[in-house]
Amino acid sequence: MIKFGTGGWRAVIGDGFTRQNIQLLAKSMSVKMKREGVADEGIVIGYDRRFLSKEAVKWACEVFAAEGIHCLFVNRSSPTPLVMFYVEKHQMHYGMMVTASHNPAIYNGFKVFTYGGRDASVEQTDEIEAIAAEVERQGDIAYIEYAQAKKEGLVTEFNPLNEYLDNIIDKINMRAIRDRGLHIVLDPMYGVSQTSIKTILSTARCEIDLIHEAHDTLFGRRMPAPSREALTELRTYVTEMECDLGIATDGDADRLGVVDDQGRYLHANDILVLLYYYLLKYKGWTGPAVRNVATTHMLDRIAESFGEKCYEVPVGFKHISAKMAETGAVIGGESSGGLTVRGHINGKDGIYAAALLVEMVAVSGKRLSELYAEIVEQYGHLYMEETSYSFPEAKKSELMRLLMEEKRLPEFDIPVKKISWLDGCKVYFENGGWIIVRFSGTEPLLRVFCEMKNEDEAKKYCRIFKEFLSAYIQ
Repeated sequence: MIKFGTGGWRAVIGDGFTRQNIQLLAKSMSVKMKREGVADEGIVIGYDRRFLSKEAVKWACEVFAAEGIHCLFVNRSSPTPLVMFYVEKHQMHYGMMVTASHNPAIYNGFKVFTYGGRDASVEQTDEIEAIAAEVERQGDIAYIEYAQAKKEGLVTEFNPLNEYLDNIIDKINMRAIRDRGLHIVLDPMYGVSQTSIKTILSTARCEIDLIHEAHDTLFGRRMPAPSREALTELRTYVTEMECDLGIATDGDADRLGVVDDQGRYLHANDILVLLYYYLLKYKGWTGPAVRNVATTHMLDRIAESFGEKCYEVPVGFKHISAKMAETGAVIGGESSGGLTVRGHINGKDGIYAAALLVEMVAVSGKRLSELYAEIVEQYGHLYMEETSYSFPEAKKSELMRLLMEEKRLPEFDIPVKKISWLDGCKVYFENGGWIIVRFSGTEPLLRVFCEMKNEDEAKKYCRIFKEFLSAYIQ
């Protein structure tokens, strides 16, 4: 069975992520491409460092080959944004990436990209699921052994990394970075960003140190997500070695984590705010910002101060890139660490974001901590509390009914301005704070985000929601 979430199709390795289901997905994509008359242009497929990722590409290629569809196989573990870039630049209708991004090591999966290098829409993934159900009923799926498919020219192995990196280098002020002489430590979190970021920054004559760069399919026995807890060693390294900053990326390098010169972890919200401020004030760009429903409203404050607007969309980067295209936004991003900038690809890119952040430090002539202090001085400070709760599968329908149908909420002791059910349930308070509860699109979790003027208030309203849901969550 194939079921897509906000981050593509993901499943536990050996359970849902099996050769049979990978063949089913490839066959379903083949059917869709033929129906649309785009099968002749082929498909590009990349993979990350997860267990079975490379094998999964080969299993998919074998099915595409049997369907007469040429596969461009990126034959080195690569960042997800590389595949998105290639699809867009070469005007292909489809590309795929084998990854489960920042999920635990027991997961793997596929992301599907469409024309323009965009994440497949819900309508498109719904269609793939429907085709998969049809194919599954029909029985066996034909395939050609990989070696034979390659021999017949139905699979071409290649590596477009330089093309992707040159595109980023052309957009970054490399001279400013070179003149600054920065010392940076990179934590790829055992993922795929090492070669890309090191190449870009070394070209700009930065001094680069590396930690956690080895290939480890268990990701050091932690989630490959650049969270505060996961970057303790990076923070320590930055302070002990007196680095200018530390950079971390998730498993497939579409998300970014940052540590400033004082060893302070910068939340993804902070990174997004810093870059938007930099592009408007220091580079003179104009235009709105786009964020999802669970991302900081500090972006709204900055946008307003520059006479711009900030647009809110549901979770899922496909919604961000679509709204950016519609509005000509300068930047779009999410509190989970993904962002992109106008003129770059239509999806999140941790490699480009890292390079732009280093450019910001170089061009401004300030330390990262000083830039953050500059924003706090002008716009104040907001604190976001994030928490997740697991729940028995049997309780999901009850939770859905409670929140989305009956629209029941806890009693709050401050005035409520409005309530939105755009994506989950989001309560906007009169004081400018907000809280949202929504189901994860990639894991069996209920996520709660609350942003207020201080930590105590944010924790308080998360606690109120937790108590309200206590009969349903674990």
